[in-house]
Amino acid sequence: MQLSYYISNLLYRYDCVVVPDFGAFLAHKISAEVHENTNSFYPPKKRLSFNAQLQSNDGVLANHISEIEDISYENALSKIAKQVATLKQRLENKETVELQNIGELQNTKDGQLLFEPSYRLNYLTEAFGLSQFVSPAISRDTHLKVVEDIENKIPIVLSTRKRNTQSVFKYAAVAVVMLGLGGFFGSNAYMQHIEQQNILAQEEANNALDTKIQEATFVVSSPLPTITLDVNKSAGNFHIVAGAFRIEANCDRKLRQLKRLGYNARKIGQNRYGLHQVVYDSYQSRQDAQRALYKIKRTQDSSAWLLIKALP
Repeated sequence: MQLSYYISNLLYRYDCVVVPDFGAFLAHKISAEVHENTNSFYPPKKRLSFNAQLQSNDGVLANHISEIEDISYENALSKIAKQVATLKQRLENKETVELQNIGELQNTKDGQLLFEPSYRLNYLTEAFGLSQFVSPAISRDTHLKVVEDIENKIPIVLSTRKRNTQSVFKYAAVAVVMLGLGGFFGSNAYMQHIEQQNILAQEEANNALDTKIQEATFVVSSPLPTITLDVNKSAGNFHIVAGAFRIEANCDRKLRQLKRLGYNARKIGQNRYGLHQVVYDSYQSRQDAQRALYKIKRTQDSSAWLLIKALP
């Protein structure tokens, strides 16, 4: 069992993932950054840290492993304990422990546990698809030079052709105003004319349709056959995920279990990790989904989570 794989999955959804009897990995939201020296732009992200004081089991990691591997909660805790014992032994041997896509852990000479986070993944889902980029520096010298040249030449022109320029500006201003007013009123008149024509055309179409309806005669010689439609009431972009399984048979077993409990459960395909997902239900609005999620967390499974995704 790769403990780092499950911790990494949970960091997308939780800001704190506790490894019982070892410590907690924390995710802090960091705003977008701009480095002026390198002209680099960095998107918002989650920065990871480690707190060795938080070791009490909150059940999140064990429940997640239990669902993914389709084992009991107690077996999941047993597997975590074995992994933690191995990690502690390696750290006591002065080894550097690397947790893939999370970071590196090592003991210092003073006996302190040092954590160096990894920056390979951005665990902030709102920043999905955003990446670092470098913008070329903007040179302002050319712009300032053009402005200075213009400022230096304007007084010379005004001094040599002051009267002519003033006259030209006066008539030009009047012409611009007249053209603007003419265009404004002309445009309004044209739009009103089009709107009137549209209204007349719509009235004619409505009258023609009423006439056709009044003249039509409908004769039903025999009753039409009954058609039964299977309407999918699970439409919606807000889904409460019950689990994700590498083996599809386990996903089917979970689906049957949820249906027996009365949920409108269904499979929604594989995620980007190749795991088969099953949901309790899907909802049209976030508010309805959050209310249902709160009830499910309280009565069924505290590790259930909300997936926002448009499904085919």
